[in-house]
Amino acid sequence: MRRTSNRVLRCFTGALLLAACSKADTPDAYGNFEANEVVVSSQAAGQLQSFTATEGATLAAGATVAVVDTTQLALERAQTVAQRGATEARAAAAGGQVGVYAAQLTVSRRNLERTRRLIDQKAATAQQLDQAERDYQTLVAQIAEARAQQASVMREVASSTAHIEQVRDRIAKSRVVNPTGGTVLATYVKAGEVVQPAQPLYRIAKLDTLTLRAYVTEQQLGSLKLGQRIQVHADRGDGTLATFPGVVAWVSSKAEFTPTPVQTRDERASLVYAVKISVPNTGAVLKIGMPGDLRLAPVTKGT
Repeated sequence: MRRTSNRVLRCFTGALLLAACSKADTPDAYGNFEANEVVVSSQAAGQLQSFTATEGATLAAGATVAVVDTTQLALERAQTVAQRGATEARAAAAGGQVGVYAAQLTVSRRNLERTRRLIDQKAATAQQLDQAERDYQTLVAQIAEARAQQASVMREVASSTAHIEQVRDRIAKSRVVNPTGGTVLATYVKAGEVVQPAQPLYRIAKLDTLTLRAYVTEQQLGSLKLGQRIQVHADRGDGTLATFPGVVAWVSSKAEFTPTPVQTRDERASLVYAVKISVPNTGAVLKIGMPGDLRLAPVTKGT
């Protein structure tokens, strides 16, 4: 009878220890890995002359990924350059006319002053003085008109120059330059297709570091702070877990209702806080969308 009691006691004690160990090993929160994805779009309209992005390829920042046909833009730029040249010639002619009128005005001013002196000496008539004044005022008006015409033509030159710069900018934007280094996750077009401005061409993301987005309860929130190092686990695919060191990169400032696919330690809580854990993707083990869990216990510097 005593042996049976001891056996029951040992089994009960073992069950308690197993339950305690299982509870201690329970993750504090669950979530999925994600990356900062960038969707690169076209800034110009036209046919894609080239498109080198392929899914899974690694692209460097600043690499030319696509080129949109710029034939029409080049022709438009050439036409505007020619128009500006003609307008500049008109501006030069208007400036030359101002110079001619200015020289005539100098002579007319001298003639007017001489006529006034002759009037004072009673050696000229009032009609001669009126004619001299009329000639002088006519030249003043002609100079003003010529200068206004010159200013108008110069504004046309400036407008043509601005249009040329706009076309040059559109030609530059016909080259699609990769904004950030990373891996191409998806492509949406092929070379030869006609694209429009703002049309997505491909999606890229840096996969050397992923983010585990998880949700914690209000009670667990006090155990988190920015920059804190914590353990993150992910399934290797063979039934075992891989452990990664993570750093708390972001904690939501407001609560939200528990997302349907997310589990937390206290599943009765209706409101949770989203957190983001930055995790180095050593060996490219982690994949976007892969489930993971986190432990709130700090990671030692040796791990």
